[in-house]
Amino acid sequence: MFISTAYAMGAPGGPAGQGGGLAGFLPIILLFAIFYFLLIRPQQKKAKEHKTMIENLKKGNRVVTSGGIYGTILSLDDTTIGLEIAEKVKIKVARGNIAGLISDIETQAKSK
Repeated sequence: MFISTAYAMGAPGGPAGQGGGLAGFLPIILLFAIFYFLLIRPQQKKAKEHKTMIENLKKGNRVVTSGGIYGTILSLDDTTIGLEIAEKVKIKVARGNIAGLISDIETQAKSK
């Protein structure tokens, strides 16, 4: 009795059971394309712009760090930047922690 019930509940046979191979992957491909254009590509573009900005820093530029500290560049090294944040107050920060140039930030704020 159990055997006949198990066969009766089995998957239907024949070609009506599954769609084509490409039709099954189409939603996954579309989802990846949406993620690429909405998340991955803009993030890569922003990272490239940040890297270019870091490479083009010069002495005398006014910058803001990722921690929110404003300062003027006094010295540049391969890995660190010396900032003057107040009169006779100097700190060193890693190059990657520079969030942006002050002139760029002020320009963006004025355009809003």
